Order: sequence, then structure tokens, then C-alpha cells
Amino acid sequence: MRRCRTLAVLVLVTLAAGVAFGGGQKEDRSSRLVINSNLSDPAPRAAFAEVVEQFRKENPDLDVVVNTFDHEAYKTAIRNFLVADPPDVALWFAGERMKYFVDQGLLDDISDVWTDNDLHRAMASSKLAATVDGRQYGVPWGYYQWGIYYRKDIFAEHGLEVPETWDEFIALGEVLKSQGITPVTIGTRYLWTTAGWFDYLNLRINGYEYHMRLMAGEASYLDPELARVFEVWQDLIDREFFLANHATYSWQEAQAPLINGTAAMYLIGNFIIPDMEAAGIGDKMGFFQFPVIDPSVGIYEDAPTETYHIPSGARNKEGARRFLAFAARPDVLGQFAAATGNISPHRDSPPPRDPFVLKGFEMLNAADGLAQFYDRDTSEEMARHGMEGFQEFMVNPDRLERILQRLDRRREEIFSR
Repeated sequence: MRRCRTLAVLVLVTLAAGVAFGGGQKEDRSSRLVINSNLSDPAPRAAFAEVVEQFRKENPDLDVVVNTFDHEAYKTAIRNFLVADPPDVALWFAGERMKYFVDQGLLDDISDVWTDNDLHRAMASSKLAATVDGRQYGVPWGYYQWGIYYRKDIFAEHGLEVPETWDEFIALGEVLKSQGITPVTIGTRYLWTTAGWFDYLNLRINGYEYHMRLMAGEASYLDPELARVFEVWQDLIDREFFLANHATYSWQEAQAPLINGTAAMYLIGNFIIPDMEAAGIGDKMGFFQFPVIDPSVGIYEDAPTETYHIPSGARNKEGARRFLAFAARPDVLGQFAAATGNISPHRDSPPPRDPFVLKGFEMLNAADGLAQFYDRDTSEEMARHGMEGFQEFMVNPDRLERILQRLDRRREEIFSR
């Protein structure tokens, strides 16, 4: 991929996104702070505007300019403006998405911001996701939990308790099956839901370090460590725990069995809750942490994380550090996360009021570390091949050996370039 594009291309991209392009001039910008944001939807855009306005009031010497890009257009634009015309602060994602730009030298090392603002303690659970080679390159501003959402009324009717161990999970699934209830709903037509199962099984069996080595292409899909992951996964398939014909359903369509009570559980992100509330079963829903499989392995969670960064080519790095220090305050993060439906990554932020967000807040802040999600932690190309393979495995588990051999060939091709 070409690292350098012309400024003309950047201007075209930003104009196509409906952005007021700023910061291209070469004048002194010591009193000007330019922020590029991907928060284009009305609610998060308004919430971020409040954060910026509060910062302006506390820092009247800075002229703050915010360029808001369409969320999808931003994914292309950032590859251009980090090279051609860097802002002072850029919003982006943690994990591999951040590391891609770190490896190109396009993001500033902001370990000092972490040290000066006690973030190593306050954001301990999300630190790994913002770290490359022991240095921090991003400050998280929000994340959301993944876990198992379930029908409390179905559990109560059949005398089931929330499982904490894998044996307990298997046992309750068998009880549900005996009552004609599908234990786990899932829709895999759009692939990424399969990645949630792969992530959690691998994190619970092999831990964070191995998982991230695999995501970075440094471990093999033919490793014996992964054989155990697919053995456990295939056991669920063989027990018929998953929704039948799941490859024909989108993730939204797979909510229907949960809503009508023919399925009891769904491994997914917190974004499912508004749909449950709209369907009138919000008060019947509960949430629990993915069960422990190996007690000797730490508790790691999937929590896609949104982040602030300082481009290496920023012209007002002092002002940018002031903004990051302000934006990382527990009061600011708590207010911003609540307004955007996210969880504050700062353990000293006020607890959320929403019961599901509160459970996520407590769970993630107590985690030993956070992964981002398969398609954010590995390369985009590897993620596509991987998720295709996971879906194929769930439909045809007898093809596992061929699938893993194919994935490992893809891994070698992609990460050797």
C-alpha cells in the first residue's frame, strides 16, 4: 500500500465526506489546535462537541478547530491526512488499527501522557490495546463489552444459574436442549459473529499473549494450542448448541429466537440491548461474563476501544497533550462515554447508570487485559480469510484440517510481505 498520496487526493476525499477541511496552511499553529474526528452520527457528534466546548472554556488561549468526517470516509481519509496534512489530534481505534500507523511512524509516542496523568493505573485494563513495544500511542475514550446476553425468565423457569465455569455452561446448555430450547443463537451470514466465539475460546484457553501473537501472524493456525480451541468449539457444534441454519441469518435476524424465547443465549456486544428493549423484553434480559475454561489463564475480554492519538507530524503537540490530559480525566470520560452509549476506560469515572453498561464497566475494569476483536486485532486481509474459515468450520466441522491449512498459508503470505 502506498504511504504517500498527494494533498489533492486528500482534499477530494475530505470534500466527498462533507468535511470543512482545515489545517492545510503552513502558518504558526502554536495557538491553534486541529482535531480530526470520525464521530459523524448526531448523538456522538453532539457529545464530542460538548467535550471540546468544555476544553475551550478551560483553555481560552487555544483556537480549537474540529474537522468532522463521515465515519466510513474517515477510514480512507486518515491514511492520507496523517501523511499529507496531520491534525494535532486524531480519533481512531486501538489494537492493530493503531499499530498499523505506529509501524509507519505516523503516530506520536504519548507514554508521557500516560505517566503524567496516572493512566497506567487508571486505565490498566485497556493499556495493552494502546501499547506497541512497551510504549503508548493512544488514549482510550470509550469501549463496550462483549459477553453472553440471556433470557432471565427462561433460566428462572428451568432453575438455571448463571454459569461461571465451562462445565456449568455445558450442563445448562444440555438442560435447555432437553426442554426444546436452542442454547445459543447466532447469525453468521456476515461472518464477524463467528470471530466472537473464536476470540473468547482462544483467550480463555490460551490467554492474551498467545492470542495477540496469532493476530500479529507470529503464531500458526496449525499450532497445537489452537487444536484445543477448535476441539472445544466442535464439541458445542456436535452438541447442537447453536441455532440451526445460522449461516442464513444476519446477526439482527438471529435476535428473533432470543426475542420469542426459542433460544436462551447470545454471545454478542452491548449494542444488542436497544433491540431487546424495542422488542419489549429488555426487563427479561441478563448478562454474564464468558465462562472460565482454564482457571490458570487470566481473564481477558473483547472490548472494541475508541482512542485519541497525536500524529507524529502534528504542529501543536503541546496543545494536543493538553487536550489528551483533559479528555482523559475521569469526569470528562464518564460524561462522554455515557452520552455515546460507551463505557469509560477510566476506573475512577462515575459508575454508569444503565444496568448493562454498569456490568460491563465493572467487568472490563477488572479484566487482566482487553482484546479489540478479531477483525481489529489482525490485518484486514487476514481477518477476512479467518472469518470465512470460522463460518465454514461451524457449518462443516469435518473440513477443519483443510480450513486451518488454508488459513496458515494465508497467514504466511500476508505477514511475509
